Amino acid sequence: MADKVLNGEILSIEEGVTVLQADDDEVLPIMQAAFRVRKQYYGKKVKLNMIINAKSGLCPEDCGYCSQSTVSSAPVEKYTLLDKETLLAGAKEAMNRKAGTYCIVASGRGPTDGELEQVIDAVKEITSTMPLKICACLGILNQDKAKRLKEAGVHRYNHNINTHKDNHGNITSSHAYDQRVQTVEDVKGAGLSPCSGVIIGMGETDVQIVEMAYALRDIDADSIPVNFLHAIPGTPLENYSRTKPMKSLKVLALMRFINPTKEIRVSGGREVNLRTLQPLALYAANSIFVGDYLTTKGQEVIDDHHIIEDLGFEIEENALAEA
Repeated sequence: MADKVLNGEILSIEEGVTVLQADDDEVLPIMQAAFRVRKQYYGKKVKLNMIINAKSGLCPEDCGYCSQSTVSSAPVEKYTLLDKETLLAGAKEAMNRKAGTYCIVASGRGPTDGELEQVIDAVKEITSTMPLKICACLGILNQDKAKRLKEAGVHRYNHNINTHKDNHGNITSSHAYDQRVQTVEDVKGAGLSPCSGVIIGMGETDVQIVEMAYALRDIDADSIPVNFLHAIPGTPLENYSRTKPMKSLKVLALMRFINPTKEIRVSGGREVNLRTLQPLALYAANSIFVGDYLTTKGQEVIDDHHIIEDLGFEIEENALAEA
């Protein structure tokens, strides 16, 4: 499979499923094959990203996995968009953590004009004073608002497809799968780098996981965050089982095989799903978040730095000039 991918061929659905359903004894050869592809395009570099939860709770959407949604009873902080000083302080912390990308994430269906201007004001100051890339994740967006973010200095916009199109209705009813895809297309049309990924463990089949990987290939997302469901008490998916560590590794290898040239980021839920196998994930993925997520805790930043160092990998620090 690695040979095929490196020769520019595309795996079939059936081949993708064999990766996910391989015996656990085959995981190390699978990860080695994924590493061959990863190394071809990214060497041993690991990109670090940091999230700031710029607006928490107060969301009218009914996404079943999310502790900030209107259907969640999880005890999360609720606040409106953070002021510029707080966003600037977050950017400085991203630098301290050796992150190259600072992700400004806000709950809600999409940004109001006022919220957009607040983000734009902060982004202009951050990009004029720090060598950070900015990724914004503010919900559903039209091309006009995307262009305004681009002009302000935002490099990338995240809007995940989250799940398979046929499973989307089981996860949320307040917006359509096609609206998510359209937002990614509008982002691309505005000249922003598109970021779109998935949440594994929300009832999708193995065939659907493979098709999700192909959907992201079709979207041509530059960055693909692979989240693993962290089932939060108080959300509709609170009783869903975690994805086992070995299966999580197979998913990451699959994503690398199907999207060989793209940034594959191990994202939310890696600590509780991969557990002690987190280091092996970097043989397929070339990017991680450092620190906490939106409403869940991550592991200590120094532990992530040690993982990278102990593997003989290298942090891609503040690589502003690289796309």
